[in-house]
Amino acid sequence: MAFDVSILTMFPEAFPGPLGVSLIGSAWREQGLWRLETVDIRRFSKDKRGFLDDTPAGGGPGQVMRADVIAAALDSVDGAGRPLLYMSARGRPLTQAQVARWSTGPGLIVLCGRFEGVDQRVIDARGFEEVCVGDAVLAGGEAAAMVVVEACVRLVPGVLGQAESLAEESFEDGLLEHPQFTRPRRFEGRDIPEVLLSGHHKQVADWRRAQREAVTRERRADLWAAHLANQQAKGGEAQGD
Repeated sequence: MAFDVSILTMFPEAFPGPLGVSLIGSAWREQGLWRLETVDIRRFSKDKRGFLDDTPAGGGPGQVMRADVIAAALDSVDGAGRPLLYMSARGRPLTQAQVARWSTGPGLIVLCGRFEGVDQRVIDARGFEEVCVGDAVLAGGEAAAMVVVEACVRLVPGVLGQAESLAEESFEDGLLEHPQFTRPRRFEGRDIPEVLLSGHHKQVADWRRAQREAVTRERRADLWAAHLANQQAKGGEAQGD
């Protein structure tokens, strides 16, 4: 069964964008491993001019997307048990664990906001989960939606072809990925680390593990702390056994 993605957006022309290229694009167009549908929210406006926003209750700058228009757009889509995601700077941070969980399901329905955001009532009433892809504010949710969809689709069986290539990626076990190298052996005075040319698989594995730990410790103190806590918990469980 294909992984079905429905995008609710004011700008359907923004898609597929990068979702339509490389292996992910082939998995969509040629293999049918996943499907993409865009829903133009503007079609559900009752305003003759197609407006779907109004001034914020309580005053303030900007406009807010109307709950009734969003609800009508959502009702036009067959939910089929798919999670409802709203791309929002105030949402919970996207994690690889979430992506892995979603990728095993029937697909996603993703709402792309604009202006000052979406009327909270439709978010609460329809059970949208607010998701953030980084600590930065975007002009709209389309780029963020592509991040979520790509992260999920690449985990769908058959899309990338090699399950082994996913095993040591960043976040899969709480650590960032190790550095990668290829030919030429020397580039601008810098050599490929000798251990990677040794043919000694255990030494290569140990080096990569050490690099992953070092990079994580240096760049993501939050992930490193969580990794240490997880290791300590496993040690306690082993002693308890």
